[in-house]
Amino acid sequence: MKRKLVTFGEILMRLSCEDHLRFSQAHTFNVVYGGSEANVAISASNFGMSVDFVSVVPHTDFGNASLAELKISKVGTDNIVFRGKRLGLYFLEKGAVNRGSKVIYDRANSSFAEVKSEWFDWEDILKNCNQFHWSGITPAISKAAAEVCLEAVETAEKMGISISADLNYRGNLWQYDVIPEEIMTNLVSKSNVLLAGGYACKQFFGIQTQNSSNLELFEELTQKFPKLEKIAITNRIEMNASHHKWSANLYNGKTILNSTEYDIFPIVDRVGTGDSFMGALLYGLQHYEDQQALDFATAASCIKHSIYGDINRVSKEEVVKLMEGDISGRISR
Repeated sequence: MKRKLVTFGEILMRLSCEDHLRFSQAHTFNVVYGGSEANVAISASNFGMSVDFVSVVPHTDFGNASLAELKISKVGTDNIVFRGKRLGLYFLEKGAVNRGSKVIYDRANSSFAEVKSEWFDWEDILKNCNQFHWSGITPAISKAAAEVCLEAVETAEKMGISISADLNYRGNLWQYDVIPEEIMTNLVSKSNVLLAGGYACKQFFGIQTQNSSNLELFEELTQKFPKLEKIAITNRIEMNASHHKWSANLYNGKTILNSTEYDIFPIVDRVGTGDSFMGALLYGLQHYEDQQALDFATAASCIKHSIYGDINRVSKEEVVKLMEGDISGRISR
């Protein structure tokens, strides 16, 4: 069976304060696993896509636990390399009402940060793939990760595979001697589907727009990156940390499509919502027309706000139910 999607990135252990405690109050942390590309892989797999995740993890109990999270969601792990001594970590302090959330990364010298190109035969990994996905987090981790990510993207381009990307700007991760714009421009220029946003475009490319419909941003991106066929932007209006409005747009080079706007309160966990959108969009673009694909992705990511952890543990049937207008939240029994 032909694999639909391959993603490449780091899977992490997340340690979060219980309830809404601050780091200074916490004596215990809840543990889950996730990471942008892993979240996308699991989300797409849950909808029925065939998916492989490519990464590097240590051969430790924590490394094995992270792989178990992938395997339970039927994500292929055959191309995960066991090297190094530590799994990347991040700590989460969940905000509430008028206090925002806070993230502390502990990813330096992780197994993935020390990745080497000779560990991967990209032509073999991608031989049964028709969609390759990366995010801006991966080249931010280390120079080595950026180089391997570029090798994967260049191989996918050479093989005629559709390439998708999420800009995912994380300023705290770009710590090595590099100009992020140069790396990201090279990678995005080879991509076909992009999840963008005004903030990330400003940070990476210096693009600043004023158009509230996102038309100007879409046009700027299309002009800068002619290979882009589809560009999505998620729109988050934050009343406070616990109450957001959520919608999205999709641009196909001719038309801006608009999704339903969802009013989300109270938010259980917003981490991973962009990844849940991306995973659902990649599924949707394989199975639906553009408008329905956008609606599917927006509904899926709306539901993710109600689910604890990085991963969107939601079925296609639940997403379709919300797409069709059922916002009741009734018990299913």
